Formats: sequence, C-alpha cells, structure tokens
Amino acid sequence: MILVGAAASLAAGAMTGVGALPVLLGKTVSRRTNDTMLGFAAGVMISASFFSLILPGIDYGETIYGGTVAAALLAGFGIALGAGAVAWMNANIPHEHFITGPEGADPGALSKLWLFILAITIHNFPEGMAVGIGFGGGDVANGMSLATGIGLQNAPEGLAVALALRGQGFSKGKSVGIALMTGLVEPIGGLIGVAAVTVSSYVLPVGLTFAAGAMLYIISHEIIPETHRHGHQNRATTGLLIGLILMMLLDVIFA
Repeated sequence: MILVGAAASLAAGAMTGVGALPVLLGKTVSRRTNDTMLGFAAGVMISASFFSLILPGIDYGETIYGGTVAAALLAGFGIALGAGAVAWMNANIPHEHFITGPEGADPGALSKLWLFILAITIHNFPEGMAVGIGFGGGDVANGMSLATGIGLQNAPEGLAVALALRGQGFSKGKSVGIALMTGLVEPIGGLIGVAAVTVSSYVLPVGLTFAAGAMLYIISHEIIPETHRHGHQNRATTGLLIGLILMMLLDVIFA
C-alpha cells in the first residue's frame, strides 16, 4: 500500500506538468480565466478536505477510540495541527509569491527562482500527503478519489505557475519544467503520509484531518485571496462551486 500511495501521489503531482504544457505552444490565458481555474482548484481541495479527509477521519476516530465526541475533538485537533504546520512553514521558510512578494525568513543568497519554487512546494507538499494518507488507511477507493481530485486541480495550478514564470521572463521550457518539478514534491509528501499511517492505525484519524487542515489553510490564505485580487470573484466563485461539486461526485463514484 505504501508503493501504491506513493505512485498515486506521483501521478497527481505530474499533472502540474501536464497542465503547464500549453505554455510550450505559446498559449496564454486571460487573468479572468486563470482566476476561474484557480477557483476550481480551490473547490476541489475544499471538497476533498471534507468528504475524503475530515469525515473519514471522524469515522476512523469513532471506530478506534469508541466515541463520537472524542473523534470530533481529535479531528479538530488534527485540522488545527495541519493548519498550524503550514502557517509555521509560511513564517519560517523563505519564499516569494508571484504577486504578494517575499514572505518568511530572510532568504539570504537564495535566488528569486528558488524562492518561487519554495513557495509552491509549501503549497503542494500537503496535497501529496493527503493522497498518501488516503491510501494508508487501506481504503483504496478513498485514495483513488483523492488522487483523481488532486490531479484535476493540479493541472490549472501548473498552468498558472508556468504562465507566472513566463511573466517573470523565464523561457517556455524552463517554465514548464519548473511547474513539473514543483508538482513532483507531492510523492515525497505522499510517501511520508502513507508510511506514517501504515505504521499505526491510531495515527490515521489525526493524519487525515491534519492533511485537511493544511489544505484548508492554503485555500483561505493563498488561493481564494489570489482569485479575488483582480475583480474576478464571481467567476472564481463559480469555478470553486464546480470544483467542489465535481470532487463530491468523484468521492461518491469511487466509494
């Protein structure tokens, strides 16, 4: 199951490169379309967080710890822990966003390119962990649902990254290559996630909700503010709802 989880997170992460491929053909998308696609990605992540991570986490918690209240409290702890972990990384790892600029610790001699890569890595790592944890619980259907959903939302994110890099003056090939490379951090997160919950089933409820909390923090802290920055909030919200509904349907289909 560890290898399956790692392979699924690798496939999901590779979708960032697939999504960036239009850049090689010289294709561009409008800011409005880009915000809509990022809204879609946010919707997929929200739906995955609840239907594929938090609710299963509570179910596992009830089975393992024998009580609904205990399971809900444990889920709340996991969500807070995941969000706190990403907040800590944001505050302590030097990185730079394309629009909002530098964040985190003093970057020292790190180039702007590496600061961009670190910013996207902070974003993608929890997604890979979510896929790995989904498989680590032994529920292949849940893992497949997560891998499919994360892969779907990685494609528009990969395109957004590549377009932003082109806007910074990078070549087409380098922009696509970097987008792919940032997605390939996901199997590392997937391997860690699946290994952690495979070692002990007692970790599973916290692991699932930890991944959800990390993704929810990213959605609220980065993706939604970015999609609303240029006045396209109506389209971004429509994209979010479409992504949420699609991911919900995937979760039901794979159940």
